[in-house]
Amino acid sequence: MKASSTVTMKDPMTLIHFISALATALFACATCGAADDGASRAAHAGQPLIGQPAPAAVLRTLDGGTIDLATRYGRKPVYLKFWATWCAPCLQQMPGFERIHRQYGKRIDVIAVNAGFSDTEADVRAYRARHGLTMPIALDDGTLGRRLNLRVTPQHVLIGADGRIAYVGHLDDAALHAALDRAAQGRAAAAPAQPVALAPQAQAARVFHVGDKVEGVDLPAGAAGKPRALVFFAPWCETYLRETRPATSQACRRVREDATRLMKRGGVDWLAVAAPLWTSTAELAAYAKAHPGTPPVALDRDGAVFAAFGIRAIPSVVLIDAEGRVARVLGPEERGLDAALRAARGQ
Repeated sequence: MKASSTVTMKDPMTLIHFISALATALFACATCGAADDGASRAAHAGQPLIGQPAPAAVLRTLDGGTIDLATRYGRKPVYLKFWATWCAPCLQQMPGFERIHRQYGKRIDVIAVNAGFSDTEADVRAYRARHGLTMPIALDDGTLGRRLNLRVTPQHVLIGADGRIAYVGHLDDAALHAALDRAAQGRAAAAPAQPVALAPQAQAARVFHVGDKVEGVDLPAGAAGKPRALVFFAPWCETYLRETRPATSQACRRVREDATRLMKRGGVDWLAVAAPLWTSTAELAAYAKAHPGTPPVALDRDGAVFAAFGIRAIPSVVLIDAEGRVARVLGPEERGLDAALRAARGQ
């Protein structure tokens, strides 16, 4: 008798398996495009880094200590995984990341580097406890991410025992594990025979605070003699963070709507500055088209403008008075943009 391929309620386990398989397939279809996109962005970001000396950096850890990367290079390979608590693919990869730490931890320094973008220490602590992470967790202030062309989360950066960048990627896939295997098989030294070459040290970026005259920041020219409002954001904030960080998503919408309304009054030069994380010029143009009437947009390609004003959370607004001095910085939870603008205009 030929078996029927039809699933019926008389065969409940088959139905359960079918639903489970269908859900898995649908989830894969929904995420494969984003995964491919993330992989291509990471590959593009990593292309100029491969083979180059890794940058020195002293990272602050979640437990109050420090990790001096320069002292790690030349002894063992170093695997840095940049991530964020609001990042869906980071969450998907965390069980595998913990397994990698347990498998390679004695042969490779495995370090979880929180990107420090719209995250707090409390967020990171809760995340570590919830997911049982045991590897060292470092907190970047954006400096290391800029040196390593951070464009996606997660972003893997594997540095060989010779202190040179060997691999940059986004997926937890065969390519990553092959790179880890190659690195783990390399010979480690108790002390490097000769000093490991490091990337040239980056000059610490100046951070402008309230009262400072803004100079040397690469921004489109504003109207002379007018106050300026810089809105720091990401075009995916309202949509992507709706599920993983709803309060931030709502704040991004509120600031966009406030800026659109206030810009119509005139008297202030507006510019929306987008972070380079998960953002291309084409995506920024699509965002502007989808939200007509909003301030003009510009992509902060290397994160230098965010760094110049110390912005690590979105949405934020920096108000600059007519003399070019920082008048006010409003963070994601701060309201009263209208009143702050009046104060910046001396009204």
